Amino acid sequence: MEITLSIILGVIVIVCIVVLIFEFRIRQPDVWVLYETGGRIDFRKGLIYPRHFSLPLKRTVYPIQLNMEIFAAGNLEVSIKLVGSVAPSLEHVQSLIRVGGWKSDAVARAAGEAQILIQGFVKAFTEHYEIQALSSAEILNYINEQSAYVEEKLGIELISLAILSLEPTDPEIASALRQQEQARLMEQTETLNHQARVAVAKAKYQTDEEIAEMEHALELKKVNLDKSLFEEEATLAQQRLEQELARDRMRLAFEKEEVDVLKSSPELLMLTPQAARLAEASQNLKNARTVISFTPQDLASGSELLDMFQAFLQKALEAKQADE
Repeated sequence: MEITLSIILGVIVIVCIVVLIFEFRIRQPDVWVLYETGGRIDFRKGLIYPRHFSLPLKRTVYPIQLNMEIFAAGNLEVSIKLVGSVAPSLEHVQSLIRVGGWKSDAVARAAGEAQILIQGFVKAFTEHYEIQALSSAEILNYINEQSAYVEEKLGIELISLAILSLEPTDPEIASALRQQEQARLMEQTETLNHQARVAVAKAKYQTDEEIAEMEHALELKKVNLDKSLFEEEATLAQQRLEQELARDRMRLAFEKEEVDVLKSSPELLMLTPQAARLAEASQNLKNARTVISFTPQDLASGSELLDMFQAFLQKALEAKQADE
C-alpha cells in the first residue's frame, strides 16, 4: 500500500514537472506577453508565463513595401514605389489584436492592413494635384499626418517611410516632364548666374562708392589742414604786424621825447648828427657854402625838428655877420 502511494505521488510529481516544462515559458526581453482579463488585453510583467493563456508578441520592426499605380488630376497614371517599416503600438494593443487576431503574426496582419490604408491616403492625395505638381516630400508629409489615425485604428506605429520612385506610367509624359524639369533647371541656373553678376556689379559699385567717399574725406581733411595752416600763418602775420606797430609806436614816442628835449634845450641840436656833419664841412671849407642833405630817416624825425634846426642856424649866421 505504501509502495503504491509512493508510486502515485511520484507519477503526480513527474506529471507536474512535465506540465510545468510543457506549459510555462520564460519571457524574452524583446517580447510582449499579452493576456485577456475582464474583456481587456493586458501585459504580463513576470518573467515566466503560461503559454496557453498568453500571447507572446515580438516588438520588432516589420517592413512594408508598396508598388502603386494611381491616377493624378486629369486621369494621368503615376507609378509609385514606397517602402517603410511598422512596429506594434503599446498604447493601442486592443486595436492591434482586433485587426491581427490573437495570433503571433498579428503585427504582420496589421501591417498588411496598413499598406491598404497608405495606398488609399496616396490615392486621395494625388487625385487633387496635377502630375507635374506631385512630389515625394509632399506625399510623405501627408501620410505622416495620417499616422495617428493608422496607429489608432490598426494598433501599429509608422516608424519610417520613403518613396523610391515617382514617375508617370506613360513614357512620353515622363519624357516631357524631364524636359520641363531640365528647362526649369536651366532657367534657374541662368537666373542664379544673373543674380551672381548683379551681386558682383553691386559689390564693385559699393567698393567704388566707398573709395570715392574715402577720397572725398581725405580731400576734406587736406582742405581743413590747409585752412588751419592758413589761419595759423595769418595769426603769426598779425602778431608780427602788431609787434612792428608796437615798435614803431615806441620809436615815435622816443623821437617825440627827443623833440621835446630839443625844444627845451636848443643847444643840444649841436649834438645831433646833422650838426656834426655841418661842423665838419665848415672846418674844411671856410668860404664855401655847405650843403646838408637829410636822409629819409633824418626827415622822419618830423618837420618841427627841421624848423628848429633851421632857426638855430639862422641865428648863428646872423651872429657871425654882426661880429664881422
